[in-house]
Amino acid sequence: MISIQGYNIAKVKKNALGLRVILLFIGIFSFGIQLLGQSKDDHSNLTFQGDFRFRLEQDWNSRKSDGSYREDRTRMRYRLRAGVKYTTNWYTTGFQLRTGNPNKQQDPQLTLGDGFEEFSTLPIGLDKLYFQGAALKSKFWIGKNAFPFKKTNELYWSDNVNPEGVYVHKGISVENEILDSLDFRLGHFIVSTSNESFAKDAYLQGAQLYMKLMQGKIELYPSLYILKNIPNIPDGNASFLLDYRLLHIGSSFHVLNNNRLTLELEYSHNIQDYDSNLSIPREFRDQKNGFVVGLRYNELKEKKDWFLKLSYAYLEQYAALDYLAQNDWARWDYSAFESPDGRLTNLQGVEFVAAYQVDDRVKLTMKYYKVDQLLSYGVEKENGDRIRFDIDARF
Repeated sequence: MISIQGYNIAKVKKNALGLRVILLFIGIFSFGIQLLGQSKDDHSNLTFQGDFRFRLEQDWNSRKSDGSYREDRTRMRYRLRAGVKYTTNWYTTGFQLRTGNPNKQQDPQLTLGDGFEEFSTLPIGLDKLYFQGAALKSKFWIGKNAFPFKKTNELYWSDNVNPEGVYVHKGISVENEILDSLDFRLGHFIVSTSNESFAKDAYLQGAQLYMKLMQGKIELYPSLYILKNIPNIPDGNASFLLDYRLLHIGSSFHVLNNNRLTLELEYSHNIQDYDSNLSIPREFRDQKNGFVVGLRYNELKEKKDWFLKLSYAYLEQYAALDYLAQNDWARWDYSAFESPDGRLTNLQGVEFVAAYQVDDRVKLTMKYYKVDQLLSYGVEKENGDRIRFDIDARF
């Protein structure tokens, strides 16, 4: 063991992560104490929000890695989310409940007739629980909350996966004809605690610089995501642990002057070296790049608005952590390892979305997916087609 002047270098490195997280937390706490003296509760209020979804879904042409085909599948599904939040002039605290299999964080939908017999109960879990403060172009939150970093799709992180940890956000004043706004975002989130030091947890650290340019016509958000001690298979069936170091660059460009047509581009490169990891098959060790190209038209803001989007995705095996990203595009999952979570990297495919705003609270959405695997896990590459029809209602 190497040491210098009585200091154990390995121990210093091991404790560095814990010190960084503690300092981050102390900074948030100090910020909150300063704001406490400025608070005025006469603007506070308690609000309730919720939404219900009904989904009709069809899957076909879904080939397995052994060359056989999954049976075509038709499902009717539904989702309920409901929450309460209390707001003052500088902080918000609240919680949200949702339906869903507790072992399937990517998917809050339940399938009609899927093991829930008449008069039985449905699985409901705590989806959010947080304390959030904001003032002077800064904000923070502590607890379990929505993924706080800017993104234009769910191919790198699912909207249904709400991380647990601490997060800070700092707006930076700018006076520039090109740059409209600039802010810095930083967070530490625990995927699974070790009940030991922070360094032994499975965790995600994220840092993002978010910019708006040219009077809002361009958005640019370079990011770095570090994942440590991540199981290769979710839900307790892992055979080894992995680290990810994801350099991610996202952007969107309004193509037309009316801002209705928007081009979205995202690129990801995992700089983690897997060449010496004998647990990973050789042909997968350099599968670390991904990109998504999307073209969308219009937005759903008012009654009778409609929306179209077409996306192409190319994601190699380790361009993202598959079981924390979306599971919408295909039927691929970890069921062979007794986990319901999706495994949707190592793919290329397209998504087409069409949506219509019926009124202020109800919208209709249709989504079509066609997906092919990049590298086979067996004798054949997996593939699949899927179409969905959703009715979403807010209350």
